[in-house]
Parts: sequence; structure tokens; C-alpha cells
Amino acid sequence: MRSVNPGRRAVAGSLRWTADGEYRVHRSATTGVYQGVSTDLRGARCWRHEGIRIALHRVCRQRSVRLHRRTVSRMSLTGRILLAMAAGILVGSLLNVTLHALDPAHGLHSALNTYLVADDGVFDVVGRIFVASLKLLVVPLVLVSLICGTSSLGDSARMGPIAGKTMLLYLATTAVAVSAALFFAALIDPGKGVSLTSDATFQASESPPLAEVLVNIFPTNPVQAMAEGNMLQIIVFAVLFGYAISHAGAPGQRIGSFFRDLEAVVMKMVSILMHLAPYGVFALLAKLFATLGIGAILDLAAYFFTVLAVLVFHVLVIYTLMLKGMTGLSPRILLRKLRPVWAFAFSTASSGATIPITLRTTERRLGVHNSVAGFTIPLGATVNMDGTAIMQGVATVFIAQVYGLDLSMGAYVTVVLTATLASIGTAAVPGAGLVMLVMVLEQVGLPVEGIALIYGVDRLLDMVRTAVNVTGDAVVSVIVAKSEQQLDYSVYLDESADQDEDNDQPRVVT
Repeated sequence: MRSVNPGRRAVAGSLRWTADGEYRVHRSATTGVYQGVSTDLRGARCWRHEGIRIALHRVCRQRSVRLHRRTVSRMSLTGRILLAMAAGILVGSLLNVTLHALDPAHGLHSALNTYLVADDGVFDVVGRIFVASLKLLVVPLVLVSLICGTSSLGDSARMGPIAGKTMLLYLATTAVAVSAALFFAALIDPGKGVSLTSDATFQASESPPLAEVLVNIFPTNPVQAMAEGNMLQIIVFAVLFGYAISHAGAPGQRIGSFFRDLEAVVMKMVSILMHLAPYGVFALLAKLFATLGIGAILDLAAYFFTVLAVLVFHVLVIYTLMLKGMTGLSPRILLRKLRPVWAFAFSTASSGATIPITLRTTERRLGVHNSVAGFTIPLGATVNMDGTAIMQGVATVFIAQVYGLDLSMGAYVTVVLTATLASIGTAAVPGAGLVMLVMVLEQVGLPVEGIALIYGVDRLLDMVRTAVNVTGDAVVSVIVAKSEQQLDYSVYLDESADQDEDNDQPRVVT
């Protein structure tokens, strides 16, 4: 047997020629041995293996050589998701321009609108299937992860301090977020010169009283809470169940072992779903931008870019200062590792639907122990609404300026308190911020009808502020884990952590 490049590692592989004229490429990897495969190579050909060209010169000119290979994508999953985001925005914007340029009676207009853009079109169907698949994993993942995390604390009685620190940080960052939003909005004046004319309408829904919100945190039927996706009730039940497991002796150990195995299976489901993410992200963004177009942003440019600027400021200044000051860790590493989480949050505009990805990234790429992440991430998806609070602060000032009303210092304080407290119990779904905004506007005496002015761009901003919310969840999780000595520094500092899951598994090409 003659060997070419014998003994090379997985990147280049090892090319060998057997006596029967068969070439194989062997690759040693942590998950096993892969054998390469191609078809009918004659003469001088090139074969690409993990981006490395291996020239096959004068290979069996007189006979057919069959090679079996597996192709490995050169682009990481994160890269493909970001590419899908850009492609979805581009395709959607082009479709929006095309549909506005064509006569509605034209056949091409009807075909594009019916089969691609409409509510039952291809983009809508693929996007809804993707979001439904994410939501499918939310309840089992939150329940199992939180039970495992709580039970792993044993008799250490650390759940109280973990919960206290988490709630304090979430409420503090929300208060800072809405304060920054009010400051920058008052400085920029986004509502000056904006016309009151708008074809949009907004029907305000009644906000539940605070007492009802507090009572509804505690479940009367945990099965019903899981069926309805009531995250706060699920969290309470899971914490109580995990605490009981840790104090139940041998039976608790057996049940705990079962849930740990179940958690591994659910996390594997998350990994499988992530490989379908580029298609879902593309479909969601293509549908959105084909419907709204870039014009929706230009009509309210001052408001839109004010909210966007404060959101970016909150991530790059407030979060990074918090992380650096309270842990000493590099914010650059955290922000780079959160890119796939941002892509999911941006496309789904739902903190709840992004829980599986946020939890997996926080544990496996940031090194936060499950006993902390299993509690902070699901809770943050419901309680931490920094991005939404920023929108409420800017929107309050914007609507007041449009209607020619002045806000007193007392009104500003009321906005901060109301937006901070209203974040508790708000649904982690698209559009929930508008319900919170109704409560804020009523507290300061502003007309609720003003929401119709910003309704057109709210969906676009909702995607960005969801990305901010999940960033806050991850930052708080790292800070709490560091304070509880539940942070694996080697994982956090390893920029290639969990990269084997970030790439596609090889697929057979026949």
C-alpha cells in the first residue's frame, strides 16, 4: 500500500491507495473516524476535504477509481445564519420594491405575492414552522434544565442568593435602560416636526393589576402551566421540584439521574434544530422586509434611529462595563460568542423562542454552570426587558413631543418605575412591549392612540431589542455564576468552545 501524506491530522487527512485501486481519505476526529468518498475520478483531478485541496495526478488513467467521501462545510453555523439574515433582508427588500413597481393586475405581481410574500406563502410557512419548532423545545428545556440545576445545588441552600442576585441585576439593568432612553430621547427630540396623520390604529388591551400578576406567578396546575407556556409558573414548579429532589435521598438521586439524561437528549434536539436555522431565519426576514420594506424605517427615521442608538449604547457600554467591572472578564469574548443567539433573537423577535439557544450558548460556550444558567436564562426571558424598556422610554418622549405635551421630572420618574416593575410577568413574545407601553402612557397621562404612530416600525425594532434582552440574560448569568463560583473560566476563555456543535456534521454525498 502506498500512502500520500501519511499520518496527517484531521485537517488535511491521509490519502492512501490500496491494491485494488481504491483511494480513501481517513480522518481522525474526536467523534470517530470518517472515510472519504467521491465518484469516478479519472486522470488529474482535485478533491476538496475540509477546504484543503489534495491533487490527484495521473490517478489510474486506465481504470475507474471510486472514492467514497463525506463533504464538510467550510462555513460555520454562525456564519451561515448571518449570511441567511443578510440574504433574507436583501431578498425581502427587493421583493418589496418589485411588488410596488409592478401593476397589481400583472401576473408576476400576483404570483410573487401569492406564493412567496402572502400569509400562506412559502416564506410564511417555512418561518412559522421554524418558530414553532423553537417553541416546541422551550417548555421541556426550561423544566428539565431548571430541575437539574436546582437539584444539583443539593443542601447548599444557594438558590435564595442566586434568585436574589438575579432579580436585583435584572431590575437594575431595566431601570438603567429606561433612564438612558429618556435621557437620549429628551436630548435628540425625535418627535419634533412629526405629523399626527396616520392610517394605523391601535386597540389598547387592559393591563392586569399588580396583585393579580403576583398571584398568577404560583401555579395551581403545573400541567396546565406547561400547556399554556406560562414561564413564571413553570419556573416556580421546577424550582420546588428540584429542591424536593435534592432532599429526597436515594429516590431523589434516581429521579435526578433521569432528568439529567433527559436534559442531554433535549440539548441534542436543540443542536439538531440549530442546523435548520439558516432556512428559518432567511424565510422570516424575507417575509418581514417584503411586507414592510425599507420605507417604513424612513418614515420614522428620527424615532427609529434614536431607539436603535440607545439599544446599541446599552449593549456596548452598560453591559460591557457591568461585565468588566463585576467579573474582570473580557466583554469581547462574550459578545463574539453570542452572535448565533443574536441571529435567532433577531429573526424570531421572541425571547421565549430563543431560550433553547441562549441556554445552550450560556452553558457550553460561556461556561456558566447549569445550576445558575438553568434559573437565570428562563427567568430573564420573562423578567429582563431592557430592550423593551428602552423602546418605552423613547416612545413616551416621542408621543409627548408629537402631541405637544411636556413631561415633568415626576413623570420621568414614573416612567422609570412603571417600566421597570411592568417588566415582571410580561410575556416573552413578539409585540408584548406595546402592551407594556400602554401601561406606561396611562401612568403619565399621554394618549394611548399615539402608539399607532410607531406601530409600523415596532416589528423591526422588536427584533433588535429582543437581541438586547438575550444579551442581558447572558451577561447577568455570567455575573451571578462568577459570584457563586459556578463559572468555568477555561470554557469562557476558550474561543473555540463548543465549536464542534457549531459546524455541520458531515453528510454523505452519493
